[in-house]
Amino acid sequence: MGYGKPWLSIEEQLAKLEQNGLSVTDHAKALQYLQRVGYYRLSGYWFPFRERTGKACRYPEKPGKPSKLEKRVQCFPLDKFKSGLSFQDAVDLYVFDKRLRLLVMDALERIEIALRVDISHTLGARDPFAYLNPEHLDQTFTRFIDPKTGLSHHHAWLANHARLIQRSREDFIKHNKERYGFPIAIWVACEVWDFGCMSKLFDGLKPGDQDQISQRYGISNGGVFASWLRSLNYLRNVCAHHSRLWNRNIVDQPKKPGAEEALYFAVGWESPHIQARPFLLLCIVQFLLQTVNPASTWWQRLTAHLISFPLNSSDPALTLEAMGVIKGWNDWEW
Repeated sequence: MGYGKPWLSIEEQLAKLEQNGLSVTDHAKALQYLQRVGYYRLSGYWFPFRERTGKACRYPEKPGKPSKLEKRVQCFPLDKFKSGLSFQDAVDLYVFDKRLRLLVMDALERIEIALRVDISHTLGARDPFAYLNPEHLDQTFTRFIDPKTGLSHHHAWLANHARLIQRSREDFIKHNKERYGFPIAIWVACEVWDFGCMSKLFDGLKPGDQDQISQRYGISNGGVFASWLRSLNYLRNVCAHHSRLWNRNIVDQPKKPGAEEALYFAVGWESPHIQARPFLLLCIVQFLLQTVNPASTWWQRLTAHLISFPLNSSDPALTLEAMGVIKGWNDWEW
């Protein structure tokens, strides 16, 4: 199929929104937001404002195969907007989401730094260069060959690790290169890891090492903890790339912990909707912060922000329910 949508000027974009029923009270301000933020980015926030078909629909399963009936109802949005909603509502939601992402990044930074130390200290006790030696890592990580790349997960991780070392302009990396050469000791190298690099190496640790680290955070099973870190890495990437977070569908979902662990939000794993939304990950962030920084006021700041949610609607798609909040969340006393 060819792309058939025409280019529209900023004024035409705003006119199109008004024609479809979105109220615009301050045209000059709306034009400024379209100019600075962009129609396409803002459209993610007014998307749930749109009316739905209310009908099941058919879609092609695979080329050359017949269509099948989509089970979900209301599968396609209409161009028309629900009544009572405005351009400013979408902007307010965009600003709310931006502040939410900044709060999340603040917490993830602390968790990332703490786990760098946990991993490098655990492996470094055996060998300063343990990350190079398959004997110190899980066999699945070092021996399984990805059929798409022809590399093991370990080889792919080492390539990324080397890239991070090479692009670093930190004085301590320069000093270690000049004074000692390669390889660089893990307790030095870990300082250039990003969250993805850190979480992938944790995924590659032996189960005993995973358990040893995860138990410091109140989770007995290191494999569950590894899934948490994968999910938090997804969360971090959403925030770092300025993507919409508020009602996002979480692709990489965390596994359920033990029956007596993380009790405040254990009910979250009983609901597919909550599992697929970001609030559960925010609970995990707070749970880890209790170990990383017990005096942190992050949850209080998060609570105050969520309570300030800008929309006032009975439509679940336009409330905090869209991000998967758990009943009674604002009464928790961590």
